[in-house]
Amino acid sequence: MPRMKATLSTTPVAEATDAELANRVAAGEPAAFEALMRRHNRALFRTARAILRDDSEAEDVLQEAYLQAYRGIGAFRGDAKLSTWLARIVANEALGRVRKRARRAEIVPLQPGASETEIEQVADQNMDETPERSAQRVEMRRLLEAQIDSLPEDYRVVFVMRAIEEMSVEETAEALEIPQATVRTRLFRARSLLREGLAAKIDLACEEAFTFAGERCDRIVARVMERLK
Repeated sequence: MPRMKATLSTTPVAEATDAELANRVAAGEPAAFEALMRRHNRALFRTARAILRDDSEAEDVLQEAYLQAYRGIGAFRGDAKLSTWLARIVANEALGRVRKRARRAEIVPLQPGASETEIEQVADQNMDETPERSAQRVEMRRLLEAQIDSLPEDYRVVFVMRAIEEMSVEETAEALEIPQATVRTRLFRARSLLREGLAAKIDLACEEAFTFAGERCDRIVARVMERLK
């Protein structure tokens, strides 16, 4: 619950540290909580989605986690980074949903492809980029997202937190409440599985690349035959 207002920082919320924001949220300052959410939204959404593999459900989890964080922020003492504390709440909420699915004997679907919604808006877009190159970037991103989605849950979550969000081993271990050695092992295994999966897809693509059939084949044969006459 919100604390009694003490001497609080007057720093603009956009420039305040996480610790300052936490104190101001606990004191009942709405703008501070909005700033906190905007600051951590992307990382926390990715954490939830890594567990659930569904954009809509990840958004629901994030909202529930934020409500929990708001109610409990008065108990935050700064023993861990605020981002780690929030990530733990999100991970627990998402994992709780997965356990409920299992208890209901519902199958968690393995999506064959990534969501149409972009996880991240690419910064610093090259304005001279051609439509073809832009399409290639989108397709490559979808391929990678689909491959990450296909990872086993334990590996997928660690990979997203460590490789995409660049959280430290210590932060990831604390957020997921697992040993640091387990974080390292799961990240190594996740990278190995990604390499294997992407290599297999590339091999299949190579077999189909520059196909010589259909209209192209007919056209060349017809032209050669015409010249032989």
